[in-house]
Amino acid sequence: MKLSDELPVDHRLATVYRIGAGLCGVILLVFGILGFTDQLGFFDTSGSQVAGLSTNGLLSLISVVVGLVLIAGAGIGGNVASMVNMTVGALFLLSGFVHIFILDKGANVLDFGMSNVIFSFVMGLLILTFGMYGRVTGGLPHDNPYWRSRHPEQAAREDAARRSATAEPPRLTGGGVGQTSR
Repeated sequence: MKLSDELPVDHRLATVYRIGAGLCGVILLVFGILGFTDQLGFFDTSGSQVAGLSTNGLLSLISVVVGLVLIAGAGIGGNVASMVNMTVGALFLLSGFVHIFILDKGANVLDFGMSNVIFSFVMGLLILTFGMYGRVTGGLPHDNPYWRSRHPEQAAREDAARRSATAEPPRLTGGGVGQTSR
């Protein structure tokens, strides 16, 4: 059994996942393209800046690839977009933590500065939030597709109770109590 087997396929939250992946993907794609247009060296660590962030050719390439992955996830949509968002968001957070420790070291091949670390944390949390929206909480409403997929028996009972509460009482046709037939 795969994780995707337990997740709902078509639900209104898919729009949130798509918008989040697409928006963040476009931001990263633009950042990467701006880095390429400045013709930066691939492993240059001289402190060249694009849009207020230090960058080099390698970071521009990574930004373009990750941006395209997010845009592809947005194009596919649904659970794929959600999983792509959660994975990329977690990787951004991990990158922020790793780079905060190697800021002034030779291992800083992506030429990260403190502004890049902050951007990595903010973008990671944003992408992660888009991916987890409506999926991760202890108090999901009972009409949420993730709650329904995790509690199918209770969801079926609630659906049956809702149907019986809204169903009209049966109508009596001739010959009932208090009626005379001709």
